[in-house]
Amino acid sequence: VQLQASGGGLVQAGESLKLSCAISGRPFSSSVLGWFRQAPGKEREFVAAIRWGSRNTYYADSVKGRFTISKDNAKNSVNLLMNNLKPEDTAVYYCARSKRGSISQALEYEDWGQGTLVTVSS
Repeated sequence: VQLQASGGGLVQAGESLKLSCAISGRPFSSSVLGWFRQAPGKEREFVAAIRWGSRNTYYADSVKGRFTISKDNAKNSVNLLMNNLKPEDTAVYYCARSKRGSISQALEYEDWGQGTLVTVSS
């Protein structure tokens, strides 16, 4: 499985942005597709995840209520809709796949796409 993230850009605080992760190959139904982010000088942190075989979703507290993760089986992709963006959301965003079904632990994700930069100005 190969992953390719896209959709990053520069927006103002309060605006929205949608990230997409194109997946080559078919994830197992038990796989989890997740989004992580890494700001300059900080560790990579969990943002959101969705189980490929169901619609169960999971969110970090910092984005709950603002971000929505979804999957498109027909397009074999996972999307992250980010509303009401804040300057602290500025980071490189990565999509990743966990075959073991892990949710928030980056070390348990085996496949990673390249990052896409999101910059939120105040």
